[in-house]
Amino acid sequence: MPGICSVFLLVVLFAHSCHGFYLPGSYMHTYSTSDTIVAKVNSLTSIETELPFSYYSLPYCKPLGGIKKSAENLGELLMGDQIDNSPYQFKMNVNESLYVCTTSPLNEHEVKLLKQRTRDLYQVNMILDNLPVMRIAKQNGVSIQWTGFPVGFTPPNSNDDYIINHLKFKVLVHEYEGSGVQIIGTGEEGMGVISEADKKKASGYEIVGFEVTPCSVKYDPEVMTKLHMYDSISPVNCPLELDKSQIIRERERISFTYEVEFVKSDIRWPSRWDAYLKMEGARVHWFSILNSLMVITFLAGIVFVIFLRTVRRDLTRYEELDKEAQAQMNEELSGWKLVVGDVFREPDCAKLLCVMIGDGVQITGMAAVTIVFAAFGFMSPASRGMLLTGMIILYLFLGIAAGYAAVRLWRTLKGTSEGWRSISWSVACFFPGIVFVILTVLNFILWGSKSTGAIPISLYFVLLSLWFCISVPLTLVGGFLGTRAEAIQYPVRTNQIPREIPARKYPSWLLVLGAGTLPFGTLFIELFFILSSIWLGRFYYVFGFLLIVLLLLIIVCAEVSVVLTYMHLCVEDWRWWWKAFFASGSVALYVFLYSINYLVFDLQSLSGPVSAILYLGYSMIMAIAIMLSTGTIGFITSFYFVHYLFSSVKID
Repeated sequence: MPGICSVFLLVVLFAHSCHGFYLPGSYMHTYSTSDTIVAKVNSLTSIETELPFSYYSLPYCKPLGGIKKSAENLGELLMGDQIDNSPYQFKMNVNESLYVCTTSPLNEHEVKLLKQRTRDLYQVNMILDNLPVMRIAKQNGVSIQWTGFPVGFTPPNSNDDYIINHLKFKVLVHEYEGSGVQIIGTGEEGMGVISEADKKKASGYEIVGFEVTPCSVKYDPEVMTKLHMYDSISPVNCPLELDKSQIIRERERISFTYEVEFVKSDIRWPSRWDAYLKMEGARVHWFSILNSLMVITFLAGIVFVIFLRTVRRDLTRYEELDKEAQAQMNEELSGWKLVVGDVFREPDCAKLLCVMIGDGVQITGMAAVTIVFAAFGFMSPASRGMLLTGMIILYLFLGIAAGYAAVRLWRTLKGTSEGWRSISWSVACFFPGIVFVILTVLNFILWGSKSTGAIPISLYFVLLSLWFCISVPLTLVGGFLGTRAEAIQYPVRTNQIPREIPARKYPSWLLVLGAGTLPFGTLFIELFFILSSIWLGRFYYVFGFLLIVLLLLIIVCAEVSVVLTYMHLCVEDWRWWWKAFFASGSVALYVFLYSINYLVFDLQSLSGPVSAILYLGYSMIMAIAIMLSTGTIGFITSFYFVHYLFSSVKID
């Protein structure tokens, strides 16, 4: 145990000294003065409904050349991103105020839609040079920043809604000299290196910040319709009086304008995401880790006592006796040594256990590799959808590990490879099948709401192709390798007649369910930040902390499962297989209950049954994945603990 503590101390000190870093995320663009830069628009989003909608589903101005969609990766499509071009374009280092367009008179449907999106707190998400637009406001003397700006606003104690139709942009630029700097990017524009030959061409200005101040301004439509797109207008001061703001009502014609100001900044290109990734609550993260270390130390002490004081002492006494004394001692024995002939008896639902262990290996491997890569900066938020895309690709290729683990366990339980194809197919279809069914139900709900979060039919076929053309064959390959691997040999023989299990004063499953509270204590603080990132639109980028929490969680799950397994064996309960799995896997129950608590108390703004069903559906997928992963960790640790324990017993 001192060795483990030393390793964790080094990991924690390393994480503290690093402060986190990441690759820039995309190929650096440099612009010369007066170069045209076009802003893009992403889906409208709301923390009230969690249903994204297309920007052009509202009566906004369209670009002159028509709407053109940007190429999107698999992760962006699954997250509901829909990135289009926009009519908002700037000229580098040219401050100007411009007219965009005036809408036709609003009809009843458009008014209803604008009012609904305003009341549901929908945000417009714009992107310039791969940077999301940021809005900064002061509340009680404290600067608060958001990404995006609202569709409109509703004054207190008023039934009227007002639209945001004038945008004051501030673009922060840094002058780049191209002096011997090489930058490697991994973003949506692909990978690029600025070579020596390109230094002069690369010199210019780079965009390092994108801020907006939204306004609602009432214009005279008769005057504005005489203008053409991108005609200059006078700068606008954001009005404070409601009678000078643009109300949303039928027959109103809304004019859209914007102004842009370029400001030189000392922020350099690699640091431009720092404003978005400011880590809040660092002390809370450290408290979470210290809390987990205390739990680990407590459990490690129990495991230490079991191994060194109880097990070693009993085995030493047992080995020192002669055969007659051993026989006499066996009659007087109580506890785990009495179940030596039943401890490796095949469990109920052995096939299901093998399948769940296989899927658990696959999910754990995917999570561990993804978090390690993210902690070292290979999953930059500048590369939208990269995290989800990487997780899917890893899951597909880890099908080999899933098939191998499941079939090898099957061979160990059955003593034969017969039926390995069925096991492999079940592994390939069990967890993905559950996810597919839940996502299909949620997708019908999203289709009914006409949300961009709905998965298109074409993407469904892509996902099914990936599933059956990559994941299933690789799982079968892993299963085949599992048949070639040597089965794990039991150290003791199993009796033909099962031993009767003594009656218990309380159900053993009660203890198993209670054991899940310890892994949950390790996880729940970080879980709050993750849920806030998913549902409140915040950036989550403290993957260094998450990596440490993952390592702590693995150790806690292993220790809890070993302790619970030993406790059951000591009361002559040899049916430890499923209990070892759910001793650590029961943490998923607490994760799901915490998700419901988060919905009720922290997502009070979430409105409507559709949003609640979506939230609970995604939470269910997360809980099932956590159950399979943590249960697998606990089961594998307990299996080798029991194997080691009984391999030390000599049976004639």
